[in-house]
Amino acid sequence: MTKFIEGENRFQSTLFPESLDDYVSNESMVRVLDYFIDDLNISGLGFRTEANDTGRPPYHPRTLLKIYVYGYLNRIHSGRRLELEAQRNVELMWLTKRLAPDFKTILDFRKDNGEAIRLVCREFVMVCKKAGLLADALVAIDGSKFKAVNNRDKNFTRAKMKRRLREVEESIDRYMDQLAVVDEQEPAEDKRPFEEKIAALQKEMERLKEHEVRLHEAPDKQVSLTDPDARSMKTRGTGIVGYNVQTAVDSKHHLIIAHDVTNVGSDRSQLSVIAKQAKEVLGVEKLEVVADRGYYKGEELLACEEADITAYVPKPLTSGNKAKGLFDRSKFIYKPDDDEYECPAGERLTCRGTRLEKGKIMHRYYSSACPQCPIKSKCTTGTYRYFNRWEREDVMERAEARLEDNPDMMAIRRATVEHPFGTLKAWMGWTHFQTKTLDRVSTEMSLQILAYNMKRALNIMGAKALLEAMQA
Repeated sequence: MTKFIEGENRFQSTLFPESLDDYVSNESMVRVLDYFIDDLNISGLGFRTEANDTGRPPYHPRTLLKIYVYGYLNRIHSGRRLELEAQRNVELMWLTKRLAPDFKTILDFRKDNGEAIRLVCREFVMVCKKAGLLADALVAIDGSKFKAVNNRDKNFTRAKMKRRLREVEESIDRYMDQLAVVDEQEPAEDKRPFEEKIAALQKEMERLKEHEVRLHEAPDKQVSLTDPDARSMKTRGTGIVGYNVQTAVDSKHHLIIAHDVTNVGSDRSQLSVIAKQAKEVLGVEKLEVVADRGYYKGEELLACEEADITAYVPKPLTSGNKAKGLFDRSKFIYKPDDDEYECPAGERLTCRGTRLEKGKIMHRYYSSACPQCPIKSKCTTGTYRYFNRWEREDVMERAEARLEDNPDMMAIRRATVEHPFGTLKAWMGWTHFQTKTLDRVSTEMSLQILAYNMKRALNIMGAKALLEAMQA
């Protein structure tokens, strides 16, 4: 008799074999996943449910969807690995009733059902709402850059292309000079190594010229060779080639209510789009959203206000005049009753004209007292200090006043929205996305967010309570 726990004999027969269900506990997440997908209106979401007239019948979309969601819940994103897990993983065997599709069938399902899969992600958000996990009052909005399947060396902007062409030209000139030296030497050396290097560089130059033509034809003057939709974006430290993922996160339990994937690196024009999505999902008449200063834009604040969305967005602190030691805009007080600005010297800047600038009606203000002003050197280096005011500047002023009245909003934003992005990037690994093009990357992101929300809900409620809430 040993002092260690011993396992069973592999060859021991039993009279009553255990069923597969005995291996899956009642608190297992696969039971929640199984019920959630079985309860979906698969055909209504856009999945194809009709079998082919000829050949072998296909797998039901529910089966393939279960495989994918289970895979992302367990950080298994590869089609080949999912094929293997379906053959050996007891939970997945229970979930699929021992069906084991090949990797190509699994990958084709994700490729062909992108929009439907994205709607499934939204359906689980509605389950969370039904279970009382969402707050109706406030959501935090933020964006983060995720890496694409595209090496930085295979992405070209105008500056990068210009630099690369110059480097190749300099290399060709250098080898040409070395070749000229070899020609003058006696006895003559072997010129073939230099000629081969020059030929390779000339071939590289031709390839770069072809990419340059594509670059100039692109609307944003940028081209990526591996993933055509990926774009070079600025991040803290070095830039990346990837996508900008936008999320609206619930302030109660940090569940992701709405999301979007774009290849535009700036957040400046994203606020109203994602805020309206969140408002629609929550089904509320009014909504409060908070975002960082990267979202500050007058048109976006106006769009939110018109949609009954109250936005808390801080104003950027950059000021060219302040950097030069001059008075910045905050030193000039607008007098709405007179439609004038009062400057630090006590003079009034009156409206002197109106013009259309980038689609916005702008009013121009200045004072005739500027040339004789005793503190002019602290205000402007020109003859007059000019001010441009958007006709809906009141929207921005209200947003600034709201944030002054609620200084804790930015702390709430930081505590709410930073956690999901950190978790998602940890799950996705160093490479982040595995698919290419915006449409497929959006599908992959929806699966990641569905897995995040499902794990979050399970951690908050537990499998049994969540299952009961879904069945209610």
